[in-house]
Amino acid sequence: MAVLKVAKLGNPVLRQVAKQVDLKELSDQQGELQSFIDDMIDTMREEGGVGLAAPQVNRSLQIVVLEYENNERYPGESSIPVTALINPVLSDYSEEKDSGWESCLSLIDFRGLVRRSRSVTLNAYDREGNKIEKRSTGFEAVVLQHEIDHLNGKVFLDRMEDLTQLAYQEEFEEFWLKKDPVL
Repeated sequence: MAVLKVAKLGNPVLRQVAKQVDLKELSDQQGELQSFIDDMIDTMREEGGVGLAAPQVNRSLQIVVLEYENNERYPGESSIPVTALINPVLSDYSEEKDSGWESCLSLIDFRGLVRRSRSVTLNAYDREGNKIEKRSTGFEAVVLQHEIDHLNGKVFLDRMEDLTQLAYQEEFEEFWLKKDPVL
């Protein structure tokens, strides 16, 4: 397995709509696509992320991986088991929204305040090609919205309502970390 190079803001792959994965490619458990998913998981872990979308590692494919367990960037959030999502689609966004500070492996030095729906419905396939449908809430819903935005050529900056609430990570920790967002 390998750690892949993370695409940074300015790389055109981050602004493209990713291509759907042909689910037949998932059937070869020793194939290139399965190896790529493993490499995505390794990269996410190595970089300290809680999610990673294929465009972030220079592949325009609709693949997202997630995992969260005691990450220092998001203290106190609920765990998310290692998950690979193929061709994910979100729907039924709740009208209730919360503001939270987001960061991104493609904009590693920045944090920004973003409003996201509290809950969403996910339709996707797992890495074996099995259909997934579930309602996600809280932190998991936010991570899903953030990562699936990447599949649509969006980054969290595009969702910010007020760019004065964008900070370098170091300044975020010094000036904003202990404050509750007022929105």
